[in-house]
Amino acid sequence: MRGQSGPPGNERSMIGLDVNTLFLVTIYVEAMLGLLLLFAWVQNSGIHAVAWWGCAHLLQAGSVCLFGMYGTVSDAISIDLANALLFTAFAVTWTGARVFDGRMPQPLYIVGGAILWLLASRTPFFAESMDARVLLSSGIITAYTWATAYEFWRGRAEPLVSRWPAIFMLFAHGALFLLRTPLSQMLPWSPTMQVFDSVWLTVLSFEALLFTIAIAFILLAMAKERTELRHKTAALVDPLTGIANRRAFLEAAQELSEQQAEDPRPIAVLLADLDHFKSINDRFGHGAGDFVLQIFADCAAAKLGPYDMIGRLGGEEFAILLYDAGRDKALAIGERIRLSFEDAASEVDGFEVGGTVSMGMAVCEDGVLDMSSMLAQADEALYCAKERGRNRIEAASLQMALDRAHEEMNPEASRRAQAHSRGRSHVARRRQPGFDRAGRQEVRHPALHRRPFRGHQARRRGDPHHADKDALPPGRAGDARRQ
Repeated sequence: MRGQSGPPGNERSMIGLDVNTLFLVTIYVEAMLGLLLLFAWVQNSGIHAVAWWGCAHLLQAGSVCLFGMYGTVSDAISIDLANALLFTAFAVTWTGARVFDGRMPQPLYIVGGAILWLLASRTPFFAESMDARVLLSSGIITAYTWATAYEFWRGRAEPLVSRWPAIFMLFAHGALFLLRTPLSQMLPWSPTMQVFDSVWLTVLSFEALLFTIAIAFILLAMAKERTELRHKTAALVDPLTGIANRRAFLEAAQELSEQQAEDPRPIAVLLADLDHFKSINDRFGHGAGDFVLQIFADCAAAKLGPYDMIGRLGGEEFAILLYDAGRDKALAIGERIRLSFEDAASEVDGFEVGGTVSMGMAVCEDGVLDMSSMLAQADEALYCAKERGRNRIEAASLQMALDRAHEEMNPEASRRAQAHSRGRSHVARRRQPGFDRAGRQEVRHPALHRRPFRGHQARRRGDPHHADKDALPPGRAGDARRQ
């Protein structure tokens, strides 16, 4: 093999030229990739890990540049300092992986590998033993590389496709460095035993160049994929409650309807509407109203199973989809949600809010899921729950549909019946303390609980027949007070 390639001197020159060329290409590639990652970070500064990875590539470029000066400068610069920068670059890459998944950097471990190398290289044993130096440097690089792979593995719950090739490449790259010493005994070394004439160094340099290019683009793809995932999540998640918004809920329901064709299961839909929510906002402020919405979302989510789903359709209206739930099971779950919310929203930030919820339920047991129809049925049931006093659950039924059809056919009679029902309810409430003449519950500050002057109330309404018999005319009122 060597005889066919020419004299030994020419072979050494050719091998040396190849390694030097690889070093030069590696320097340029590392520098360009580092600047590319930093430029990507400037464009999207929300992902700080990209900046860490860009700095790591620039450190590797500086390390290779110093290592390429071997023979022209002292070993303290071309070997010791170059390796220290290389270990720091791998540590910075590991730190970027930690930052990418929301963990804090650890400065001591960032410089730990470099400090260990510099201290060990000053000892006579490592200074005289090439195998010991190679083993230590390979161990440090492997430790940082596998630690980076482990950090990505810890964050595998996040659905990023690019994460898996990064884990594989990092593990393989670390394993190659770990096997560097045993493999070097089986590969041919040049007669001069010079570092630049090593076949194994040529293999490592070429592999490191390919790894550098591949891992940089994979890390950049991970950052881009996360940005897209965040945008998609923001478009499908309600920012106030953290649950699915209307679009996400309907998309999930559509996917479930497709699954129903293959594996039919009973499905229940609960449509929930918070009672007197506008009054809560008016009396206690929109901050309290937002808190009440969050309370309901938390209470409902805590009572759902792994295959159930809740979404906020808008305002104070929520939709709950219960998988593999018949009528009785859905009513039980809805009742638990109602009671849990009533207890949690009875007092908010020291105010007696007394929040309650009304629900309408529709059940599909035939295996054909029509979400639009079920939402319409649940809405009818919710309307019935509101009419029957609120803070309750009503299930859609055939009789309810017939009553609604009758109301649509006789709208005038329906309006009279509803007005009569509301009038009787308001009269009953006016007879109870704590309700105003319109039948609405009075919630006032304790300092304002004094009984108003009824004569003035009557005059504000503009109805003289409602005036108190004991009320005095405006001119006589002041005289009476002065007496």
